[in-house]
Amino acid sequence: MNKSLKIVSIAVGFVLFAVVILAISSTKEIKENNTVFKNQNDDFSDHYRIATPPIPEVVDFAGEVVPLDDWDVRERLERELLTNVYWQSNTLLNLKRSRKYFQTIETILAKNGIPDDFKYLAVAESGLINAVSSAGAKGIWQFMESSAQSYGLTVNTEIDERYHLEKSTQAACDYLKHSKATLGSWTLSAAAYNRGVAGTVRDKSDQKQNNYYDLYLNTETSRYVFRIIAFKLIMQNPDKYGFSLSDDDYFKPEKTYLLNVDTTIVDLADFAIQNGTSYKMVKLLNPWLRDDHLTIKTGQGHVLKMPE
Repeated sequence: MNKSLKIVSIAVGFVLFAVVILAISSTKEIKENNTVFKNQNDDFSDHYRIATPPIPEVVDFAGEVVPLDDWDVRERLERELLTNVYWQSNTLLNLKRSRKYFQTIETILAKNGIPDDFKYLAVAESGLINAVSSAGAKGIWQFMESSAQSYGLTVNTEIDERYHLEKSTQAACDYLKHSKATLGSWTLSAAAYNRGVAGTVRDKSDQKQNNYYDLYLNTETSRYVFRIIAFKLIMQNPDKYGFSLSDDDYFKPEKTYLLNVDTTIVDLADFAIQNGTSYKMVKLLNPWLRDDHLTIKTGQGHVLKMPE
């Protein structure tokens, strides 16, 4: 064999050797990857579980028993539990906001003789934020403008008390007391917050039934009370439904003091600076202020929350 052929043979040999080594390595890597993928699948199937949320044997709303022996009632409650337990981000935010707002709401409900469970109605309405609905309802209690004004809330270009937590909660209490007196039960009163008192009275009359759970209602109202009850079950026992929060995880109420204002505020930004804070903080603590100034007529006044 001449020298040139010998060199070519050696080169070919090296190439074939490299190809074999690469093939063996690739086969090993594929096997390892398949093993990892298989292990991941096993881990997923072994450890990931989606279960039906537990329903207590006895459930009530505002002291009125929920008839869980009615298959339709049980299925409707289960639907709302499933929806909110597995909409983790939304329910977690509701839980985190609860300590920021519930104490104020609970105090006003108790003062008016309204069952404490109605604080969960506020959660169902707005998620405890100053929401604005497509229909124009606003605030934590989601009042329409006409309803808000009929229950004593001021709504104009400068002030919208639908965003005032204390005043809107009082207006909600007045509405609930009126609907309870008209409809005869707290559960129907809760339904009427969604359906309207007149509509609920009509449903009762047309169907000759006096119990919310025996009425055939539009989809929204038929789900509404069950959504409130689902929030009650989850928020009273978050650990039971898979939500683990430490005390530090909850949003806390801001430390504030009350400032009586009896003269017109020409510029809210200047007013904030003069009082040692910012326009942003004044607006956040007093979301009912809807403009950058506040006109106050002689003999009138407003109370503003200011940061300590």
